[in-house]
Amino acid sequence: MARSTNPYSQISIMLAATKMAMTPPYDAKRQPMVTDESLVLAIYVLYGVGYFTGISALIGVVIAHAKVDDAEPALQSHFRFQIRTFWIGLLYLVISIPLSAVLIGLPLLGWWFVWSLVRIVKGGLLVTEHKSIANPQSWLFG
Repeated sequence: MARSTNPYSQISIMLAATKMAMTPPYDAKRQPMVTDESLVLAIYVLYGVGYFTGISALIGVVIAHAKVDDAEPALQSHFRFQIRTFWIGLLYLVISIPLSAVLIGLPLLGWWFVWSLVRIVKGGLLVTEHKSIANPQSWLFG
């Protein structure tokens, strides 16, 4: 068989192949890889792991800040609750760690641990039950 040596036909074949490769197979809106509900639960897990690593809680709050405006209202309450849990918890740590030198900070560290653990567990349970946080602006347990 003889091959075509026309350079224009080869270019048009390459352009057609490129166009086909770059065109999505459907025009429907693409679904996200992870649902917002799964993301909320993953952030609670990151906060729990944060007791041991610290950096995972920071990753969690960055994700929560990025998703809070895009989510439906029930999940927005969780994102806001997570954001406040991080920042209020950081405030507790900044105050209680230096005060631990004079032993006043030790009970504050204990309170921070219980407070944050309750918020993480409560939020995780509520998101698995498809419920929103009643008061995400609360300083206590929501």
